[in-house]
Amino acid sequence: MSLLRTAARTAVITSTATRAHGRAAARQQGKWAAQHAAPAPVAAPAPAAPPPVAAPAPPDTATMIEQLKQLGELKAAGVLTEIEFEVQKARILQGS
Repeated sequence: MSLLRTAARTAVITSTATRAHGRAAARQQGKWAAQHAAPAPVAAPAPAAPPPVAAPAPPDTATMIEQLKQLGELKAAGVLTEIEFEVQKARILQGS
């Protein structure tokens, strides 16, 4: 009877181990499938080179003089401080 008991016991252990292995394999297979089904991150295409910046056109002298006159009038009227006047004057003279 001990041979029959050993055979039955081995069958139960083998069956249990097979089921446990099958569940673990199915779980792992599901994880792998989810990873491969997820869209791979797409690398953004390299940004196109910006168009060449054209050199600024030389400022119109008459326009610059008019802007400087208006700026001087604002300073004389007390609307602009000395510092604000100098900053704006530099901006006009640089042509920006």
